Amino acid sequence: MQPTRRRAGAWEWRCRNIRGIYVGALDQVVLSRAVFDTVSGSLGNDAGTAAGAGKPAISVIGLGYVGAVSMACLSHIGFRMVGVDVAHEKVRCIKEGRSPIVEARLEELLSDGVAKGRIDATQNLIAAVLETDVTFMSVGTPTSPDGGCDFTYVRQASRGIGQALAMKDGYHVVVLRCSVPPGTTLDVVVPEVEKASGKKLGQDFGVCFNPEFLREGVAVADFFAPPKTVVGTSDPRAAAVVSNIYKAVDENVIFTSIAAAEMVKYADNVWHATKVAFGNEIGRLCKRLDIDSHDVMNIFVKDLKLNLSPYYLKPGFAFGGSCLPKEVRAVSHIAHALGVRVPLVDSLTVSNHAHIDQAVALLAPFAGKRIGFLGLTFKPATDDLRESPTLELMSALLAKGETLRAYDPNLHLGPMLQGQIDYVKHACPAQAKLMDNLQAITVADAAALVEGSDVVVVSHATDEFRNAVMTRSPHIHVLDLARLFKDLPEDATYQGIAW
Repeated sequence: MQPTRRRAGAWEWRCRNIRGIYVGALDQVVLSRAVFDTVSGSLGNDAGTAAGAGKPAISVIGLGYVGAVSMACLSHIGFRMVGVDVAHEKVRCIKEGRSPIVEARLEELLSDGVAKGRIDATQNLIAAVLETDVTFMSVGTPTSPDGGCDFTYVRQASRGIGQALAMKDGYHVVVLRCSVPPGTTLDVVVPEVEKASGKKLGQDFGVCFNPEFLREGVAVADFFAPPKTVVGTSDPRAAAVVSNIYKAVDENVIFTSIAAAEMVKYADNVWHATKVAFGNEIGRLCKRLDIDSHDVMNIFVKDLKLNLSPYYLKPGFAFGGSCLPKEVRAVSHIAHALGVRVPLVDSLTVSNHAHIDQAVALLAPFAGKRIGFLGLTFKPATDDLRESPTLELMSALLAKGETLRAYDPNLHLGPMLQGQIDYVKHACPAQAKLMDNLQAITVADAAALVEGSDVVVVSHATDEFRNAVMTRSPHIHVLDLARLFKDLPEDATYQGIAW
């Protein structure tokens, strides 16, 4: 990591010498609107070539959750966007103004961008980079077999960018948005780009690390009202370009070293994972003591000064999704490689699995009965199946020979979902049998699912599922993993996982 620190230090020193940009601690720079005007003015036209009103044209590599949202939202504020993906179906969706994923307002913005001629998509990465000024990289970073980060897609995209830059004149900015270990941007991406292009960082191109803080289901709203905008950057020229992109939604971009920006993403997600596991452990203890855990935690989260955000601190089901499990493993792997003990981080996955084991134990009395699941994705308002704890629970029950049925309004079986199914089978071989039978066990609606079950497991706290539970036949049992009701039902056939 030493080369990374030397490069970051050089950038920090330069920041201190740009008329008041540098503010506060050594690893944080806040670029205000006034300072941005000063910097971009001193850079002339290099701060962004293009696509009307001085706006740079932007290519986005990877049209998944982050890439598709970035395409739609940036086009809405006037940028010309070119998306890139290896999947033909995703490219076709974007070109036609359709959303490749379930995400509120996304299709509306994509359709509008296509209609205004601001959005296009291709499978040709080199062509996309050649016709744009800035490239956002939002490719997958799955967990490698040793628990670290698999750089396969990052390296492939970096080489493609380099091949394009070899044929291109002018300064280009590469913005990495994937979750990666500190050091990746400068020690993996930059060498690959330089080797493939024959060009040099700082002279011919700049790099930034720009972590995303978008919550699936409300990602569009989060983009336009971000909790913070963080950019680690190689030089002031790249900083000015990226600040110009984000100034419409955040005039106070936080600039820092690239390594610090990479680490911020991990710190955020590991903290969120910590809050989920902590709340669930309190919930399991409260259940054993016959105490309403939500009464306890409602009091606990009133302390906003010391206990911080209440967002993840309500007992519910296990954490999952594309970020939290992967980032917990990554931080644990990094710490172990450095000889640093992180027992709490190490324990998070253990605690998470214990919570799933708790659900298995609560369902044990229903062995041989028909078990129905309301909600399969890792959270409501998304179609993301990656590391869904509900799938892990279902797989454990399937291995015991239980009969399962499921319903989720956000899952639309077909070619767009097949990529996720293949990903789950690859990343979690124990769930392969469940994925192969997913279509066969899925039913058309919540009412049919409930009435065809002896016990219903609820994973999402939605009005649709709340109504289905309230109107069920009296003999149907419910295991609530999501806390459907603030006031618990006085019902012997209802129980929660941690209340």
